[in-house]
Amino acid sequence: MTETILHKLLELEQAENIKILYACESGSRAWGFASPDSDFDVRFIYARPVNDYLGIIELPDTVGLPVNEILDIGGWDIKKALKLFLKSNSTLYEWLQSPIVYQGASTFADDLRKLMPAYFSLRPGANHYLSMAHNTLRDDLQTEQIKLKRYFYVLRSALACLWIVEKQTVPPMEFEQLRGMITDNEVQNAIDELLKRKKIADEKALITPVPLLNLWLSNTLDWCKERVSVLPSENKYPDELNNIFRKNILP
Repeated sequence: MTETILHKLLELEQAENIKILYACESGSRAWGFASPDSDFDVRFIYARPVNDYLGIIELPDTVGLPVNEILDIGGWDIKKALKLFLKSNSTLYEWLQSPIVYQGASTFADDLRKLMPAYFSLRPGANHYLSMAHNTLRDDLQTEQIKLKRYFYVLRSALACLWIVEKQTVPPMEFEQLRGMITDNEVQNAIDELLKRKKIADEKALITPVPLLNLWLSNTLDWCKERVSVLPSENKYPDELNNIFRKNILP
């Protein structure tokens, strides 16, 4: 599949007259809880020739291919990505930590990774994950039958928020690192059981609610909510990001 993905990325570069600076896996395969039939969520950041940025017409800041059951390939223009980096966009910070990198020969991703600790604003980041976890717990985990994958979505978001609150650093992307925040062995055992099922179940698999996990999630999110508001929220100047932009646009 990697060869197919690389071929599709090359096709996009040629069709759109762009240069892909970084491409990675962004979904459950990168998070560490893929199902056998999980699709490939490929995300990338690209640059255009300098003249494209100097015209009076704004060009689209995203490109991609039609989504199918196997491949979901899409990317952001470098200017869009850097603006979101400045705003501590958690999705972008995750991409930069993906364990599955398809394309990354340029120094673009490394340059941004070095800036992550300084540019990541804790309060917006924590609020992002807190909102995601709260909404999933409220909307998806209160019925008699629940999509198995939803448990991992809410657990990952809750743990990322907990990481930010307790460690006050950028949370890792991979679920296995995040779950190290859990000190309750019964909760860990319940997660192990769900992981075993996830590895052999399809994406549409349903399970009955796990009361222990629902209680842990509710208590953890309540605890985080009380503390997120006192986290620092800093605005950074874009000088270093402007330099990265100029360095990577095409001549």
